[in-house]
Amino acid sequence: MFTGRMDKMEGRPKRILGVDPGTNLLGYALIETSGNEVRVMDYNIISLQKFRQHQTKLKEIYLQLQEVIETWRPDELAIEAPFYGKNVQSMLKLGRAQGVAIAAGITMGLHITEYPPKKVKQSVTGNGNASKEQVAAMLSHILHISTANMHYDATDALAVALCHHFQGQGGPAQPKTNNWKKFIAENPDRIK
Repeated sequence: MFTGRMDKMEGRPKRILGVDPGTNLLGYALIETSGNEVRVMDYNIISLQKFRQHQTKLKEIYLQLQEVIETWRPDELAIEAPFYGKNVQSMLKLGRAQGVAIAAGITMGLHITEYPPKKVKQSVTGNGNASKEQVAAMLSHILHISTANMHYDATDALAVALCHHFQGQGGPAQPKTNNWKKFIAENPDRIK
């Protein structure tokens, strides 16, 4: 296990913190990647059920995620974006939880990427409508770990982190440069 923060140089291990936001249970998972190799470093839930006031829950999300970030020193944070629902109050609370989790990452200098739930499920299972059980089973298969005792919020966070790895998000997009001389040299048969 690596103990210190690794340089963000190409070829060096990268740590990704995945977050599944929630106001009662927030899932988080940390993976370390090196090329195609993925190692699960930590996963858990932050239980917020004992707090009655919504503001207190938001404060705890912020403080506890910052503690996770300080402990593991991830390079990037991938978070599941809220899905559309019929209960407006629930959606507002979930959106606030997501915003506070993003703020915790931003203040710690992390690059943040959001993924819709269907994108996460599609990336991990090949089915954007997969159930939580199917996601957990596929994670167990891909990562060679047991997800039997993992809470679904933690497996969802692990899926978000793995989705981010699969998407190859290494930070802000780099501008593409067109090099016609190189293209012509590599594709002489395509020139008329």
